Amino acid sequence: MTTEVRSLREFKMPDVGEGLTEAEILSWYVKPGDTVTDGQVVCEVETAKAAVELPIPFNGVVEQLFFPAGATVDVGTAIISVAVAGEAGAVAPAAAPAAPAAEAAAPAAASAEPEPERREVLVGYGPRTGTAQRRARRTTTTTVNATPAPAAPAAPVAPVPAQVAPVVAEQPVGGRPLAKPPVRKLAKDLGIDLRAVVATGQDGVITREDVHAHASALAAARAAPAERPVEAAPVEALPAPVGTTGDVRVPIKGVRKATAQAMVASAFTAPHVTEFVQVDVTRTMKFVRRLKESGELGRDVRISPLLLVAKALLTAVKRHPEINAQWDEAAQEIVIKGQVNLGIAAATPRGLIVPNIKDAGGKTLTGLAVALGELIDTARQGKTSPGDMQGGTITITNVGVFGVDTGTPILNPGEAAILAVGTIRDMPWVHKGKVVPRQVTTLALSFDHRLVDGELGSKVLADVAALLERPKRLITWG
Repeated sequence: MTTEVRSLREFKMPDVGEGLTEAEILSWYVKPGDTVTDGQVVCEVETAKAAVELPIPFNGVVEQLFFPAGATVDVGTAIISVAVAGEAGAVAPAAAPAAPAAEAAAPAAASAEPEPERREVLVGYGPRTGTAQRRARRTTTTTVNATPAPAAPAAPVAPVPAQVAPVVAEQPVGGRPLAKPPVRKLAKDLGIDLRAVVATGQDGVITREDVHAHASALAAARAAPAERPVEAAPVEALPAPVGTTGDVRVPIKGVRKATAQAMVASAFTAPHVTEFVQVDVTRTMKFVRRLKESGELGRDVRISPLLLVAKALLTAVKRHPEINAQWDEAAQEIVIKGQVNLGIAAATPRGLIVPNIKDAGGKTLTGLAVALGELIDTARQGKTSPGDMQGGTITITNVGVFGVDTGTPILNPGEAAILAVGTIRDMPWVHKGKVVPRQVTTLALSFDHRLVDGELGSKVLADVAALLERPKRLITWG
């Protein structure tokens, strides 16, 4: 008789960016006992740059998850072990006690609890019904019908579970609620505690529909308090009124941590200068409406004022390429970039990110509209890749979407300029010798005064303003 030889393989946290040292596990898509195949996504992690889904590079059955969702893991640390099938081997007649032998072959730090109980304690998922601790990580390949190996070499990995144990102990019953970043943002905006939401998604993941259903149930319960059973909506499940609770501490990590470090470095490295100009964009808004109604850029292409702002800035950069530059401190040189990678600052549930459109200056208006729409959609879904945020040369930040008139934007590190666009308001304006209501916005251009002097910065800002005031110039100037 023959049996299949199985060995354990560990999948380690990869460096999904350039030189990143750690990542937070947002959610697991598998659990112990699940079969996985080469290329299957097993978890989603958040780095200092983006949220990324990790595919596993081999086939097998999930043996153990070493970290729960919410844990921050160093690059190079094993996060999951998988039992991988090997070659078939003969089983000796006296192989009946093979299962105890396999347990003896495990490292000395392995837990002694029965296998069913160990499989029920899924790290970061499900109820924890006992006090049994999970097994220590295996760092050597173990064969089911092999002769037990000495356990001493596995001793150095004992401290790793000790680092994980406090994280597991601090999790609420059932572990951290599983939900995508956009769903967490929705729950936060609605004042919903995800621990009180019933999950209907695959593997217990909370969906947007679950959050909306819970919000509707709470609203109905509040509307008829006399008819509501107390146990249907316990007081502790309702969000506490603002000002009635103590301080809330939010860990600084991931994108927010990287953004903070980058902004501090930029603010205290590059000497910022900011210039402002108010612009009559009435014609630009009419041009946007005409493009939408005519469909000349394509029926499925998203048209917005930001598209024309981007095109105006790219045209100004083409006329003044010195603004698209970088300061090389080591070489003591100013590097004028050969192409324009246009960054668009985007507020996401994980913090501020600045993905960029590669070679935006070489795109037509239609191509720019398509690229801008894809960039915004990807950022909203939390799927922006690290590569999309690298290599930017100049940036636009649209503070107008928040009803803000203007600001003094901080440069994206390594870039020479950033343009802030304020909200568009109806204002009294002198037009053709008369004071009439016009649609007006404020532009603010911050630039690195080491590379960009006042003349260059003023020319670029004036060009953008002139193009938005009379958008037909986008054709003649471009």
